[in-house]
Amino acid sequence: MTGTNIDCNTLLQQVYEASFAMDDVVLYLDTHPGDQEALNYYYYVAGMRQQAVLAYEAQCGPLMVEGVMDPNYWTWINDPWPWEGVCG
Repeated sequence: MTGTNIDCNTLLQQVYEASFAMDDVVLYLDTHPGDQEALNYYYYVAGMRQQAVLAYEAQCGPLMVEGVMDPNYWTWINDPWPWEGVCG
């Protein structure tokens, strides 16, 4: 790691943690749709997840196929995929 860069495995862990929190609150909201505090928490963790995905993709490349942003080259194939465990 140099400067403020965080390694891809750390960034991916942040995506996993935010995704888990989001999945957890979604399950709760399925049975408690009127719980405003839970709904507020959902939007909070959804924002955290979005930021984590953006940070990962900015430094490490697309996390999901819809993360390919280069209009001139299909970058999905450039690096090891996140699930290969050899990020960065």
